[in-house]
Amino acid sequence: MSDNKNAAFLPLGMGVGIAIGVALGTALDNLALGLGLGVAIGAGIGVSGMAAGKSKKKDGDGSAGVVASDTSDRSSKDFDAGDGGGGGGD
Repeated sequence: MSDNKNAAFLPLGMGVGIAIGVALGTALDNLALGLGLGVAIGAGIGVSGMAAGKSKKKDGDGSAGVVASDTSDRSSKDFDAGDGGGGGGD
């Protein structure tokens, strides 16, 4: 048995996507289009689930990929405020 539990997201996503695709295909009376869309939707769901599982595992502190930025050390010279007016033409 593999230690990689993220591998289960892809088949699960594919199953959910195909179920959605069959429902769409039946509603639109075009089952082939529905199955194609279902596979694409399922692949997207599976890959995003795998990525989410990896980021949660990597962080370990529950922040889930939140990036903190420190803007407290910026001075006014870092920003080009300008004078707020036009050239005036004088």
